[in-house]
Amino acid sequence: MNDTLPESATLVEEGEAQPAEKPLGKRRAAREMALRMLYQLDLGGSSLAQIFGSFDVQEFLRMASASKRAQRDPEAAFAFSRKLVEGTVEHLEEIDRSLDSQATNWRLQRMSKVDRNVLRLALYELRFEKDTPKLVVVDEAIELAKRYGDVNSGRFVNGLLDGLLKGEGKDHG
Repeated sequence: MNDTLPESATLVEEGEAQPAEKPLGKRRAAREMALRMLYQLDLGGSSLAQIFGSFDVQEFLRMASASKRAQRDPEAAFAFSRKLVEGTVEHLEEIDRSLDSQATNWRLQRMSKVDRNVLRLALYELRFEKDTPKLVVVDEAIELAKRYGDVNSGRFVNGLLDGLLKGEGKDHG
């Protein structure tokens, strides 16, 4: 597998590439960009600076059928995606520990790259980006998993995030 994916492709590791289906809002487009960047980082061989520098926002928005809102302000969508990626990477060790503890019988490295990075992104946003309601973050993560993962990804991501949220309620409640 090469270092980058065509912008119109899904991230399914053993499936065929498919075009995007419905228009993306600015935040959804940003999350998709962030997932692509985290996926590329997970493949290895590229630094964050290289990934940010080579990411073609206009091409992504065009191929992803982004909404007019996202297309009108691509810099804002990219800035939010960059914030998500940088935050996820900054807190990666803590995020991965949480995922490892929740994913009974699933080592983090055994998860598909798509599922692992959707979960990392969602967990970062749940814990450190307090301006988005938790249910929205979970819903967005499930949608990303369904769109880019395999047939079981949506349920897998939903189950793990649900367990993490219930566990946080016990710790902080």
